[in-house]
Amino acid sequence: MSDKLSNAQIAWRAAQDIEDGAYVNLGIGFPEMVAKFQPPGRQAIFHTENGILNFGESPPPGEEDWDLINAGKKAVTLKPGAAFFHHADSFAMVRGGHLDVAILGAFEVAENGDLANWSTGPKGVPAVGGAMDLVHGAKRVAVITDHLTKDGRPKLVKRCSLPLTGVGCVTRVYTSLAVIDIENGRFVLREKLAGMSVDELQALTGAELVLPDHIGDLVAPEV
Repeated sequence: MSDKLSNAQIAWRAAQDIEDGAYVNLGIGFPEMVAKFQPPGRQAIFHTENGILNFGESPPPGEEDWDLINAGKKAVTLKPGAAFFHHADSFAMVRGGHLDVAILGAFEVAENGDLANWSTGPKGVPAVGGAMDLVHGAKRVAVITDHLTKDGRPKLVKRCSLPLTGVGCVTRVYTSLAVIDIENGRFVLREKLAGMSVDELQALTGAELVLPDHIGDLVAPEV
């Protein structure tokens, strides 16, 4: 199989599709990396469920202000014009449709857009949390993920077998092997690694890929 993209490269690719001035919520963990890779000349406004809008990069080690944290309990900085608000107001923003984009991780994504991304296991986030609100409140929901589980099973499937976070909510998936849109209940292949054939990719995907006339090369810099 061709070399796959690293997590940082997947995050970089997802960042290229965020429009200037978009209000964006990034899921806890891997999706937080997306904030590092905003294209030159574009500036997203990042939202965190615990009540900050327009936060910035992580502070240097030793310079953290632990009163300023994101929903993942990581220290952040503030950008000019940043705002603080109550947790309930933060979720009113989410539920009121005021976020342009939510980018989350996933255990499984189904071809109809269903998302399973939470776990009650010992190493999982202990509950579904704000993700249920995010996937149905944001105007666009994207997923970033490895194409396969650690034991080699497809994460992109016909139907999710795990508890759902949201129904029919995902519109685009950025994986370590491809960029795939969800349209009319089907996976539509938009980009794939240049060194991988469509047949190879299909064999690693748990549902049929629809092939448009043009399929781009999935290319990311070393980041």
